[in-house]
Amino acid sequence: MKILKSMVSLFIMLCLFCADPSVHAEMIKRTEVEPTGQVIWNIQTPKKIIALTFDDGPNPVYTPQILDLLKQYNGHATFFEIGYRMECYPSVVSRVVQEGHELGNHTMTHSYANRVTLERMQQDIMRAQLLIEKWQPNGPLYFRPPGGYIDQDLLEASHQQGYKIILWAWHQDPRDWASPGSDKIVDHVIKQAHNGDIVLLHDGGGDQSQTVEALKTILPSLQKQGYKFVTVSQLLKMTNH
Repeated sequence: MKILKSMVSLFIMLCLFCADPSVHAEMIKRTEVEPTGQVIWNIQTPKKIIALTFDDGPNPVYTPQILDLLKQYNGHATFFEIGYRMECYPSVVSRVVQEGHELGNHTMTHSYANRVTLERMQQDIMRAQLLIEKWQPNGPLYFRPPGGYIDQDLLEASHQQGYKIILWAWHQDPRDWASPGSDKIVDHVIKQAHNGDIVLLHDGGGDQSQTVEALKTILPSLQKQGYKFVTVSQLLKMTNH
């Protein structure tokens, strides 16, 4: 049954991926939207805190390993989960929440906003949110659009539904999904670390063994520099604004 559900979800995802790329308008510009606070890339704070975020899970192999490492270094993170994967691995999602981490919405089928209609995108977000609420009924409404694609229509629709869009610091995308090597992931994250960063990493979407290996160095190294690893909610409470 799980295999059948996964095949159906994969078929839906491929259909969305191949949809007309002209259905959405031009992507928003950071300079125009950042002052509104509707989209967050990072925050300004004197505190040595960093929000590690993980996309495209849950994964039954890599997510538990990441959770083990976060526990070892007393860290917390935000996991932007894909709905159909939450259906496949509910026990992993339960562990994420039980250990003090938080869930964010990454759509039901990893839909790209520049490839599907606004209506389809809203449906995909809503379906994922209904699943999230099973584990996190009173949690924050955080949405991360796959690929970071967001246009004015989706921004307004998300805002009306109460979502805050969470992206990542421009200097904190080590492209771990491309398997550049654990050393490169480590080097990128540590050298670019600043107070208030939101770091983009992945616990799903492919072989994330390099990400797991990189965290074995990133976590203790940044901890020695005085950094604490917090959820997005905790990070936003520390903003200067």
